[in-house]
Amino acid sequence: MFTVHCCHSMKTENILILRHGALGDLVQSTGPICAIRGHHPKARITLLTRPQFVNLMDCCPWIDEVWQDFRPKWFQVIDWLRLRRKLCEGDFSRVYDLQTSFRSSFYIYAFYKNSRPEWSGIASGASHFHANSQRDFMHTLDRQAEQLKIAGINDVPDPDLSWVKANIGQFGLLQPYALVAPGGAAHRPAKRWPADYYLDLCRRLLAESIQPVLIGGRDEVALNGGIAARCSGVRDLADQTTIEELVVLTRAAKLAIGNDTGPMHVAAVAGRPTIVLYSNESDPDLCAPRGPNVTTIREANLSDLSVDCVWREMP
Repeated sequence: MFTVHCCHSMKTENILILRHGALGDLVQSTGPICAIRGHHPKARITLLTRPQFVNLMDCCPWIDEVWQDFRPKWFQVIDWLRLRRKLCEGDFSRVYDLQTSFRSSFYIYAFYKNSRPEWSGIASGASHFHANSQRDFMHTLDRQAEQLKIAGINDVPDPDLSWVKANIGQFGLLQPYALVAPGGAAHRPAKRWPADYYLDLCRRLLAESIQPVLIGGRDEVALNGGIAARCSGVRDLADQTTIEELVVLTRAAKLAIGNDTGPMHVAAVAGRPTIVLYSNESDPDLCAPRGPNVTTIREANLSDLSVDCVWREMP
């Protein structure tokens, strides 16, 4: 199934942006998306993204239309044909592939060869091919900026979520509060600091009269609930916030601390003091959140990173 969300009327030039990935990936692409809008001020810009990001990006001032991509599997021929037809009907003059994955690069073949749009990315046959052999060793923001420069876009601003609005009054949080993200990708447990360490951290925050607020998605319900059950005073919001609410929550937080996971990118963009913990499972030089007040701590095995060491970095 392929769903279209329309926001505005058609314009002469049609531009397509491809961005799937996780929340952190999308956050880091908000600067490039803004730059693309600046380069095509009168164009109709469509974003093809994952279903969970549609509500958020429907409100983005630089996007006119958001399409959901359910990313059909290779054997789902009918769904692929529907996707191809939708892309071709978009009458796009240029595609900016900010995902640059095998899948997103494959989408160039959805267009008929004699009528393919200009293409910024790494797809075979791209008109604006990002040929840097070291691109996989560049930080995401630097890589995207270089890719766009090849396409004629020289100025790429920092990630920006200032346009996001939401009401967070229903959560009734105490001030000051700290956002704590103990989870992360469920299939990569080595990226997670031990739950008992987060429990200790929450107790220390409470001793400083700072309310710990646990955040995360559905995969973090059991993890966060286990911490909250052992620490009176902790507020657990796992799987209770929209992305928009999470963005607004970060703006009012005293600080945010967590593993290498999407909410840390949100906090960094908000400018709040942000501490992100890394193991050897990921490299902060390639993917760390960037912002005016970000601290990264890396230990090969996160179980070897003491609470005292993290606490010393607290603002």
